[in-house]
Amino acid sequence: MNLFLYFLTVFIWGTTWIAIKLQLGVVAIPVSIFYRFALAGLVLFAVLLLTRKLQPLDRRGHALCMGQGLCLFCLNFLCFYTATQWIPSGLVSVVFSAATLWNAVNARLWFGTRIAPRVMLAGLVGFSGLLLLFWPELAGQQASRETLLGLGFALLGTFSFSTGNMLSSLQQRAGIRPMTSNAYSMLYGAAVLLAGCIVAGVPFAFDSSTTYVGGLLYLAIPGSVIGFTAYLTLVGRMGPARAAYCTVLFPVVALSVSTVAEGYQWTPVAFLGLALVMFGNLLVFSKWSPFTRAASA
Repeated sequence: MNLFLYFLTVFIWGTTWIAIKLQLGVVAIPVSIFYRFALAGLVLFAVLLLTRKLQPLDRRGHALCMGQGLCLFCLNFLCFYTATQWIPSGLVSVVFSAATLWNAVNARLWFGTRIAPRVMLAGLVGFSGLLLLFWPELAGQQASRETLLGLGFALLGTFSFSTGNMLSSLQQRAGIRPMTSNAYSMLYGAAVLLAGCIVAGVPFAFDSSTTYVGGLLYLAIPGSVIGFTAYLTLVGRMGPARAAYCTVLFPVVALSVSTVAEGYQWTPVAFLGLALVMFGNLLVFSKWSPFTRAASA
């Protein structure tokens, strides 16, 4: 079951980058994010009410959902979209893949969870692979003010995503299932975005084109309802550190889609990077690692 959820998350989130690209243009970024999570939250609530699986929340549960909504369905997306204004999206993906290490560190700080050497090694190997995959973009960057701002926002978005993972873990430890916490959290996140847009005077435009509406529906249903539910279920079943390795692998799927849709050019260095990412993925799920072998010896 874990493998199914894992690869489902990788496939869905690996293909959402194209849909996100289709959202840019007529509608302001915060408004597009609001549309996405308002729709996803309403769909989740409808499904839970129809199946009578919506769990009641106490005051603490609502507080955790508010925090999760702010971190997972508001701040991190604002940071990532803003970062892409100054640095390439590939570089943003590289920074986001560091969520594996963020989650391991945060799990240690929040829950006292021991950081497994194999998980740290897998994250470092996978992150190195992504650096090679995106080396042309990385090499083309100069340490300008805009670049530093982009990196800063990408790092802040990744930290916000990781913090949301910890809040989801707290919810699941209290017996609240991911679908219920996601339903409330998405609407809380959408409410914050709505309030922010009203205060900032952001116009609520809507693009009725097939491209925009199709992208919105894909991001809201598969990308949010299914993707986040599968991922946060993994957080509860596998722990934040191992579940976050999805963030290392899904940019590889995005590159595969980009090869067909955008003409991405593979190089020997890129193939080496892909090999490192796959090896890191193997380390996460296999029982073998250099550390266990050394201990046995």
